[in-house]
Amino acid sequence: MSSTSFHRLTRSLLVLPPLFLTVYLLASFPRPPTAPIVHTSLAHLPSSSPSWNVYPEDFYTGGAYANLPLGRVRYWLIGPEDGRRVVLIHGLSIPAIVWKDVAPVLASQGYRVLLYDLYGRGYSDAPQVTYDTTLHTTQLALLMQHIKWDNAFIIGLSMGGGIATAFSVHFPHLVNGKVALVASAGIIESSDLSRTAKFMSSPLVQTVSALPPFQHYMRLLANTSKSSELLEINPIQEIVRLQSAHLPHYNAAVASCLRDGPIRGLHLAFQTLARSSNQVLLIHGTADKTVPYKYAFQIRNIVPPADLVTISDGGHDITVTHASEVNAALLHFLSDEYSYNPRK
Repeated sequence: MSSTSFHRLTRSLLVLPPLFLTVYLLASFPRPPTAPIVHTSLAHLPSSSPSWNVYPEDFYTGGAYANLPLGRVRYWLIGPEDGRRVVLIHGLSIPAIVWKDVAPVLASQGYRVLLYDLYGRGYSDAPQVTYDTTLHTTQLALLMQHIKWDNAFIIGLSMGGGIATAFSVHFPHLVNGKVALVASAGIIESSDLSRTAKFMSSPLVQTVSALPPFQHYMRLLANTSKSSELLEINPIQEIVRLQSAHLPHYNAAVASCLRDGPIRGLHLAFQTLARSSNQVLLIHGTADKTVPYKYAFQIRNIVPPADLVTISDGGHDITVTHASEVNAALLHFLSDEYSYNPRK
């Protein structure tokens, strides 16, 4: 074989692998999609777990589970069955226990109240997905379909305010004309998120915190409290610690909400809410350090028809510390006698 023929053969052989790779990539078919991993909720912990003392499964009456595509969702229906329907959406880290001083009052005044735990919190499963706005609004829409509700008044707290706003945009036919936002997130600037929150929600920290040794250490810390001691502590604060220690995907879910969820970036949703026919109520405390009070004014500037009720010296946990004032504002807003009366 001549030298020229040899070089031609060599070049031909070198062309074949890329050619075969190109044909393979063009002709290959993707593997079938797989369902996301779904992590367990508080419901799977043993009855001896401290969580059952702080936040039992039957914390509210009328509890049940809805089997939705991304896992089981725990919900409660309280109040008269023929009452006007209200949905309560909790915030980032604390499940439906945060409404303990509000939901029973609404129910006692004749409202049919739906409470539920968001994915990754409390007694709802934790799918291993991105915890973005669409995930949270779709969860509520499917839950309302499950209980056969055509529409309801929507009330959201903190991150739940962002969910309520986006829900009113994504599913306007499911909102019965009134949206109340308590200490609402949704347009928080990254500069107002603490360095600790940013650090703890980073992918690296989440990877480390998911390791078995770290999880074991957190469980040891959580289990040091005795049942008698749990009766003397703040259950709202304790449930955060217990979820962090015992729920394998809780920290990742919260971190994803901070990075990708309805905490930030909902300016367009608020603008759309402003153009809707919904009446909007804002309730915010002046001493809120989690979602600073300035955001109440920013939201009202985006949604000019919104009525703002200011709670002097109220922090972020006003549904607990200032429940009577929150209840009074909500009951007035939800009543037929309500009319827009801007208050500063």
